[in-house]
Amino acid sequence: MNLDNFNSLVQLFFYQADKQNKKSIFLQWLNPDNKKIYTWEETQKNIFKLSKTIKENIKESDRCLLVSENRPEWFISDLAIMLSGGITVPAYTTYTEEDYKYLIEDCEPALVIVSNNELLKKLSNIINEKDFIKRVITLDEVEKVTDNLNLVNREKYLDFSTILKNNLLEEDKILNDKLKRTSPACIIYTSGTGGNPKGVILSHGGILNNLVGACEIMKPLFNSRPVFLTWLPLSHSYEHCVQFAQIAVGAKVFYAEKIEKLLENISEAKPTIMTAVPRFYQNLYNKININLKKQTGFKAKLINETLRLGRKKLLNQKMTFFEKLLNSIVELLVRKKIKKQFGGNLKAFVSGGGALDREIGEFLNSVGLPTLQGYGLTETSPVVSCNPINKIKVETVGPPFKGNKVKIAEDGEILVKGENVMLGYWNKKEETNKVIIDGWLHTGDIGEIDSEDGYLKITDRKKDIIVSAGGDNISPAKIENMITNEPEIDQCMVYGDKKNYLVALIVPNKDFLKEKEKEKEKINNVIEKINKKLTLLEKIKKIQLIDENFSIENGLMTPTMKVKRKKVTEKYKNQLDNLY
Repeated sequence: MNLDNFNSLVQLFFYQADKQNKKSIFLQWLNPDNKKIYTWEETQKNIFKLSKTIKENIKESDRCLLVSENRPEWFISDLAIMLSGGITVPAYTTYTEEDYKYLIEDCEPALVIVSNNELLKKLSNIINEKDFIKRVITLDEVEKVTDNLNLVNREKYLDFSTILKNNLLEEDKILNDKLKRTSPACIIYTSGTGGNPKGVILSHGGILNNLVGACEIMKPLFNSRPVFLTWLPLSHSYEHCVQFAQIAVGAKVFYAEKIEKLLENISEAKPTIMTAVPRFYQNLYNKININLKKQTGFKAKLINETLRLGRKKLLNQKMTFFEKLLNSIVELLVRKKIKKQFGGNLKAFVSGGGALDREIGEFLNSVGLPTLQGYGLTETSPVVSCNPINKIKVETVGPPFKGNKVKIAEDGEILVKGENVMLGYWNKKEETNKVIIDGWLHTGDIGEIDSEDGYLKITDRKKDIIVSAGGDNISPAKIENMITNEPEIDQCMVYGDKKNYLVALIVPNKDFLKEKEKEKEKINNVIEKINKKLTLLEKIKKIQLIDENFSIENGLMTPTMKVKRKKVTEKYKNQLDNLY
């Protein structure tokens, strides 16, 4: 299958659906209250049926807002929107009413697809007052979704199940031949760690181009049909585009119930490959590390040897005959047991959406959980580069994908060019022109290219750099990673722009620090230890402990679990000021 031959993502899906066993399960939701299962044939039929209804309510290139938790109907809705000639606008379920208001007023959707009553509550007032919204489709039964809500024009509400009851006529099975590789596929709003999010317009060709590299990365990972577990928000570009990679390799896709049930869902789905953001791996590293540190005697020695030999293998260092033998033993006694906790079939984790700490990458690979760090942006559809399984260099984000041109500007900024680069920001021509110059996307990341293998290494972030009172540039991310890698600390944010020294807000790990009265003393000891590894400019002089975690719910983290520095700074302004 040559991905260059496809004009659109829907064309790719229908090609793959015709090739697969029609009765084979394609999509499955692990929600015990709503265990939806769709075969390839059912998925195809439902896309046709939903597309017909959407097409009756929109014009070509109209925006269609999609607000739903991860579930099979999300996928069906996305493809149906594209088939009907619309543009999918995914939105996070964690948005506030104000967030939805901004997004809706910015993109003016003609149609809204919303899954349940809780989400419609946040949308109903906005829908009531916006005449440009012509139709609302609910994924759950419309009566349940609209229950106890004060809605205007109830007749414009229709549910998914009613649409699926319609007969599928032959004339409904028409592919949209008007779609080109340059046609907009979706508008994905950036998470917005600073101000209002921007709508990134991605093309069909941009995502298809990205799939070429993704398939090359995945090819060595499985011999039979791969299994995916989708749990990151599908409204994020990373996971949104992963679903098309799932089509390309003919995968079986499970949708996680919710993040709290993730480990149970992993055990049930037994995924071949999992995608996640650095925060997930950091939590995983801390949990495994805490358990390993509890071991004593022979078990402790066995674990130390597992880590030592794992690092040696990762770095391609020569092993003695005895080390090779010992490595085979720890593979059975230690690594196999760890792998079993993730279903037993896991071939690799793929990390994206932010920088993965080197120590965490080495640790996970050493204990038998191959972790491939990649790099990308929403603006690049989204992957720029990724480590291959046969040659992992954890300090890098791998070589660029085929079709991606990457170069380093004079100031060290990473520039990207290719079909994968966005068409632009929605309704923001000036902003687009600031970041795309002569076809090159200015990423805002600082990096270098390894002369030996052409691997890309991220060294800093332009926007996140702290400039001290003395004019020195300091990277907070590096320091924060070092701090949060300590088991005593759950989260932190380093602060000090235009100040004489750095300070940190710290959320202690309550599971690790049981004694509240000794908390501050223990954290201070940790900071003292870390300061010894830092330069004079990077040292943390003072700290402020806080009880509340940074979370998506309290608005202090993005849906991809990045700290919203501006919001945190605003909330804890008094505490930060008191540290100076």
